[in-house]
Amino acid sequence: MPQVKEGVVVSNKMKKTVVVKVNMKVRHPLYKKIIVKSKKFKARDEIGVALGQKVKIVETKPFSKDVHFKILKGTIDGSN
Repeated sequence: MPQVKEGVVVSNKMKKTVVVKVNMKVRHPLYKKIIVKSKKFKARDEIGVALGQKVKIVETKPFSKDVHFKILKGTIDGSN
């Protein structure tokens, strides 16, 4: 089952690739506090999303060395 993640586009300077920042909430193993961790994923952009747009990305076969996700859909709302 491929992973589906939701994040915000932080860079679209490459031709068919965007960088998506995904925030994840995890519980600290010892202190039990909820911590927000973030990770950036490079994703294949076939539909042409804008900077700051919320998108869903899905895991696919590798497009290149770094790109293992593609844009599933982008939302109209561009706010953070």
